[in-house]
Amino acid sequence: MRRNKSLSKTNGTDRLFDWFIYIYLILISIVTLYPFLNVLAISFNESIDTVRGGIHIWPRSFTLDNYIEIFKYDNLITGFINSTTRTIIGTILGVISSAMVAYTLSRADFQGRKLFSTIIVLTMYFSGGLIPGYMLIRDLGLINSYMVYILPGLVNAFNIIIVRSFIDGIPYALQESAKIDGANDFMIFWKIIMPLCKPVLATIALFVAVMHWNSWFDTYLYNSMNENLTTLQYELMKILQNTSVGSTDPNAMKGMTADQLKTFVSPESIKMAISVVTIVPILVVYPFVQKYFVQGMTLGAVKS
Repeated sequence: MRRNKSLSKTNGTDRLFDWFIYIYLILISIVTLYPFLNVLAISFNESIDTVRGGIHIWPRSFTLDNYIEIFKYDNLITGFINSTTRTIIGTILGVISSAMVAYTLSRADFQGRKLFSTIIVLTMYFSGGLIPGYMLIRDLGLINSYMVYILPGLVNAFNIIIVRSFIDGIPYALQESAKIDGANDFMIFWKIIMPLCKPVLATIALFVAVMHWNSWFDTYLYNSMNENLTTLQYELMKILQNTSVGSTDPNAMKGMTADQLKTFVSPESIKMAISVVTIVPILVVYPFVQKYFVQGMTLGAVKS
């Protein structure tokens, strides 16, 4: 009887703890999802009604006018194509380049590994600045060029460190045995290292893709005069700046005619619609790399 009572007490405690975990996870989920749902609700709500405030997770007056207003701009399709191709090409080349440098620095027989590793780490803390960077891009002939989106971000010091740490965890005996079988360094990298590094490569691929997709400042600096080289983020930034009314204050609508009120689009509504347009492509890609993300960060980032 005593044993049954102790078991029942234990089961009751476990059940109480499970309920506590469930409630805690539900609260965390609400806190995490609410900002996204709020942005989505405002983006689908009428601008005049948005100015009143009080919108939480559901649009009070549903409309697509905010998105229609965004897609009225002529250069948006060109910007979308350029951002998409930039993200794809930049991610592939960036991942391969960072992996090649990381593989070289991980080799124990590379005599300059410590020197070059130190130099690469220093670039994370020190840079030439905006003006020297612009002068370098100009002297390289990359102004008004599509390659200005690819070449400057081809190698990233942080990504190199992550990949190198991951490669250091791979037994060096695999490379030695491949050498005995007659494989050269390139074959070892491509046939052995790259397949084993899928988790960490998927991790840095997500980092690089997000960087390319969200980038607009390089377009502003180097390609703002060439409409054929514009990017989606740069065009959305211009839309936000050119919004008809610069304030969400309800007093801003005083004095407007009925026709003006019909076409009124608040900066808040445009901002939220732009956020949705920029976030959705990343949300579509993320599930495909999510299974590698945690494994890559755990195995790659915590090693010395």
